[in-house]
This record gives sequence, C-alpha cells and structure tokens, in this order.
Amino acid sequence: MQYTVVERELELRLVLSPERGIPVPARLSYRSDDPYAVHIAFHIHSEHPVDWTFARELLVEGVFRPCGSGDVRVWPTKVDGRGVVLVALSSPDGDALLEAPLPQVSAWLERTLRVVPPGAEGGQLGLDDALDQLLAR
Repeated sequence: MQYTVVERELELRLVLSPERGIPVPARLSYRSDDPYAVHIAFHIHSEHPVDWTFARELLVEGVFRPCGSGDVRVWPTKVDGRGVVLVALSSPDGDALLEAPLPQVSAWLERTLRVVPPGAEGGQLGLDDALDQLLAR
C-alpha cells in the first residue's frame, strides 16, 4: 500500500518564562497510512530526537481555539504581535510549553488536510476492504 508523507522542519521555542525561551528545531510529520495522528520530533542535543504523537484533530482545532486535556493541550495566542500556537506537553519526565509560528503550522496542516480530508481518515486504513475479505470467507 502506498502512502503520502507531509513534513515540515521548523524552529519552535521552548518557553522557560514569559521573557525567556530557547529555540528547538523540530519536524512536523503526517502519514496518510496513520491518518488520525501527527508526529513531532524535537531535535534536542541528544543522540535521538524526542518524539510526540497526538491527534491531528487536536492540532487542527488548536490553531483556532484552546483544546485538549491531559498530556497535550493546544491554543492560539499572540506574542509580540505575531500569531503563535502554544503546545503544552506533559509526561512523567516533566512538562514543556512550546511556541510554534501559526502561519507555518497552519500551512502544514492545510497540506495534510488536502492529502486526507477531515472525515476521510477511516478510508485510509483499509478497514472496509479487510472487513469485506473476512465476510467473504
């Protein structure tokens, strides 16, 4: 089965305080064979990147209004007059607040939505074909 990958390299900002943050290179990734998820790889100074996976729908909604609970929360805001998306991540290892440029995230999300439109995710998984094969036996 062939699938499409939509990726975007960008620099996020790890927010340490309202006045202080550090740049974090990251890669946004979306695969049509995993249509409900987005993946973010943070390239920190270690041997392997730190990977997070969460619902694409959460990020799509989060560019417009606050959403999410638990481990991942997303909301839009303005910082120094620029539109940004804040992503709060929580794990047993700690918490992080990341700031991403809204125009770049929105453009990348639009590309993912052209590859697999909202509501069409289930068709990408081949569940109907698998069910037909099972029932045909």
